[in-house]
Amino acid sequence: MTSETPVIHVVDDDAAFRAAVARLLHASGYRVALYESAARLLETPPGNEAGCILLDVRMPGLSGPELQARLAETGNPLPIVFLTGHGDVPTGVRAIKAGAEDFLLKPVSKNVLIEAIQRALARDERTREQALPA
Repeated sequence: MTSETPVIHVVDDDAAFRAAVARLLHASGYRVALYESAARLLETPPGNEAGCILLDVRMPGLSGPELQARLAETGNPLPIVFLTGHGDVPTGVRAIKAGAEDFLLKPVSKNVLIEAIQRALARDERTREQALPA
């Protein structure tokens, strides 16, 4: 496993939220990539580096769950943590059943968010280790 710092890909249409989360994640030692829409992430998809995706549910254009489905279709292995101000139980259940690591509601405490990201990164590391040739 590489020792390079994981990248947290933040996909949210709220610029102020993206900036605040970026500050928190940088202060927590992560690299951060910001996207204002699901389409923007698809234009420049994450590479093969360790990380996870922090994803809003409701955005103009492609929604978070739609992006989750597209990424699954393309085989992108990065775990997804949903963080939304528009969550409901059916959406959360669908996201988790489709493979999301967590489904959090805004506002969320720093500790809860960082713990969810750490779980997603641990999952990413396990997936990468399992993909290595024996």
